[in-house]
Amino acid sequence: MHNMKSFKNSLPCVGVLLVIISVLLCAGLTLANICDLGFNVQATESGSSSDDGSGDDSKEDNEEESSEEEDKADMDAIRASISEKQNQIKEAENEKKKVQSDLTNVKKIVSSLKDAKQDLEYYVTQLDGNLSDVQDKITQLNGLIVEKEKDIEQSEKDLAEAERIQKDQYESMKKRIRFMYEKGNGFYLDLIFGSSTFGEMLNKADYIEQMSAYEKKKLDEFKDTCLYLDSCRQGLESDKELLEAAKAQVEAEEDNLQQLISAKEQEISNTSADISNKEAAIAEYEADIAARNAIIAALEQAIAEENRKLEESGGTARKYDGGMFQWPAPSYTRISDDYGYRIHPTLGITKFHNGVDMAAPGGSPILAAYEGEVVAADYNSSMGNYIMINHGDGLYTIYMHASALYVSKGQTVSKGDKIGAVGTTGRSTGNHLHFGVRKDGVYVSPWNYLSK
Repeated sequence: MHNMKSFKNSLPCVGVLLVIISVLLCAGLTLANICDLGFNVQATESGSSSDDGSGDDSKEDNEEESSEEEDKADMDAIRASISEKQNQIKEAENEKKKVQSDLTNVKKIVSSLKDAKQDLEYYVTQLDGNLSDVQDKITQLNGLIVEKEKDIEQSEKDLAEAERIQKDQYESMKKRIRFMYEKGNGFYLDLIFGSSTFGEMLNKADYIEQMSAYEKKKLDEFKDTCLYLDSCRQGLESDKELLEAAKAQVEAEEDNLQQLISAKEQEISNTSADISNKEAAIAEYEADIAARNAIIAALEQAIAEENRKLEESGGTARKYDGGMFQWPAPSYTRISDDYGYRIHPTLGITKFHNGVDMAAPGGSPILAAYEGEVVAADYNSSMGNYIMINHGDGLYTIYMHASALYVSKGQTVSKGDKIGAVGTTGRSTGNHLHFGVRKDGVYVSPWNYLSK
């Protein structure tokens, strides 16, 4: 049955062989003479070796099978990765175009707000919206940079592995080519005509066909590896180009952010200078602070009412356990304005500052000072983006001028949770966190709960 299958699969080779045999028979040679022509057959049949080496042969066969399985696994992974790599290249190219075309137009923003300068509150609110948008872009670009740095690291590993596989395949091909060159063109004829029977000759023809198919398979694998290697190189180059584009865009957007901050600072200063007398300027400042305090007091009153109802129904309100606070701006560079009485920077008079101003880079993290419940996460033209957290027993922390808010009202936070990003929204003239602490309805020194 096996011989019939071999015969069927070897028909092309057999046809050629029969023509050669016919020519030799016509020349007066018998089949036995043809088989004894003296061809130097180098190949040996399966089972022709002596019993003494059977153990070693079995071990070698097992090693070859294991190697074949590893090669197959490598090639399956490579073929599956080729299209994936090509898709990644396209995605990186599209991402690079998007990054490069999405630069903030500062001149257009400033021009569109020109008529709004008569109303400082409206002007600040609108400009803060643009500041937040630019800061969001910077945050997203920084996230893209981190992602691409990881992708590049993985791509370099993929490239090194592909180069290893290609080198192994190339060395293997060189060995087979050298073998065929040394055996010469007569190798296959030697193999066929070294047969003692026609069945043996068919088996060897089948073996030759398998060798030919194996060589074609290995050549195809080498081509696939070369294609994958090229894709790895292109993918790595695309990722590096995207990384550089993202870094350049971050620098450009940070410059845009600073231009918008400067425009706001200038307008706030201009408005203060336009007020006809110091008394009016002081009154405007005090009205602004009073408006802030009214918002905070209303929130505290609402919480107090909720606690009263909770206790009446047999529940337990949140309690503060007396622990020390987490430093809320870990990236701070200095205390730009401390808690207590100070000379106001623009009014030039002694005024009370109800919090600690921590100068820090825009977009750097704001952390919850202690565990509690978020009772406000909102925007106000004076406080900018702000967060208020209830820690229990009438103790609250307030975080002002954020560029972004990462929590919402009603959310429970733990000490050290990232709740926002440092910014300069609201009545602010530079990136910083205004950190305030209130106890039983009044501001108290944050230093009672913080350690420097």
